Amino acid sequence: MNLFNLKDTVAIVTGASRGIGESIALRLSEHGAAVVLVARKPDALHSVVARITANGGRALGLPAHTGKPEDVKAVVAKAIEHFGKVDVLVNNAAANPYFGPMLQIEDGAWDKTFEVNVKGYFAMMREVANHLIARNAPGSLINVASIAGLRSAPFQGVYGMTKAAVISMTQTLAQELGGSNIRVNAIAPGLVDTKFAAAIVGDADMRKHVVDRTALGRHAQPDEIAGAAVFLASQASSYVTGQVLVVDGGTIITT
Repeated sequence: MNLFNLKDTVAIVTGASRGIGESIALRLSEHGAAVVLVARKPDALHSVVARITANGGRALGLPAHTGKPEDVKAVVAKAIEHFGKVDVLVNNAAANPYFGPMLQIEDGAWDKTFEVNVKGYFAMMREVANHLIARNAPGSLINVASIAGLRSAPFQGVYGMTKAAVISMTQTLAQELGGSNIRVNAIAPGLVDTKFAAAIVGDADMRKHVVDRTALGRHAQPDEIAGAAVFLASQASSYVTGQVLVVDGGTIITT
């Protein structure tokens, strides 16, 4: 039995047009899942869909803003209409519009960060969980958090606060949904080479500061996070819920 086989599984992945979300969507598809990709930019989104279908996979691209409840409802409804059901959710879409001392953040940046990273994650989980409960079906909800939600996050303080909230949501919903056989887990990446993390990866001094304090002595590539999502989506993790899977190359243990 292949515990990582996702055949007959339908997964929604948000923030799927690039970076970690793109890698997760590609790997879920490679393991047999039909994938619904969600992102704000249609062109980049449909480019990933084309890659999946060219490799024989099944994919649907849905441009949407996950911070808007009406978009969230539409995404889940269209996913069900197209593929008949949803089994897995990967919440990955995130915002981090401000990099600097926490006390200097403007209200607009604060609101945007919480709208996408907290409100959006919760709205997606609620819609998918309610669908699973109505079907009396098992499922897996996966939240991409960050080690910034597990420790202090200088110059990313509000972003870190939202990721701490994501971890809290993960743990509470894992307990509340366990009786419905719905598992809820989080992935907490360290520094990953993405456009999202360009402020750190692109600055030699800041990158060195992080890498020098990481056991593996380097930052990650997006595909190195995708395996954790495949594990948590599959039966390989059938007895795992309420957990935060840290994928940071050993950053936390050395600092």
